[in-house]
This record gives sequence, C-alpha cells and structure tokens, in this order.
Amino acid sequence: MRKADIVNRITEKTGLEKVDVMVVVEAFCKEIKETMAEGNNVYLRGFGSFVVKTRKKKIGRNIKKNIAVEIPEQKMPSFKPAQLFIDRVKNGKKPK
Repeated sequence: MRKADIVNRITEKTGLEKVDVMVVVEAFCKEIKETMAEGNNVYLRGFGSFVVKTRKKKIGRNIKKNIAVEIPEQKMPSFKPAQLFIDRVKNGKKPK
C-alpha cells in the first residue's frame, strides 16, 4: 500500500476531501521525521513507537585493502509495534 492508497481509504471512510487528507498525512509524516531528527521518540498508543536507536561504534573491514576501518556511532530510526498491532496482524482481525 502506498501513501496515495492510504489517502484514498481515509477519504472514503471520512468523506473529507483528498487534498485535505493528503495535507494531514504529509504533516503527520513530517512531524514524526522532525521529532526523531531531534533525537526524541514518538509513542502512539495501540499502534507502536517510533524510537531513535544508537548503534555503537565498531570496527569493520575493507576487504579490498585488507585494513580495519572504524565505523562511527550512528543514530537509526526504528519502529516497535504495539502488542495490539502485533495481534491484529497475526490474527488478521481485531483482538478480543
């Protein structure tokens, strides 16, 4: 499913204009990106958590030159679904 498909479904369910729904979806995505870029996490109860994880620095290898290379610490976005979300996907229907 693409963003356009999500907009179409929300439009059908709510009766709002496509343009308005697109603005809201874009603003939602942008807000999550900006919040995570600042190093903060986003928690959506019943859906999941968008968290910033830190990968520790490590030593890698350049195989062609056969030398060790230090890979610096990196911040990576991650998503952890809520248990309700996991159950819904596993069962294919609403959990009891």
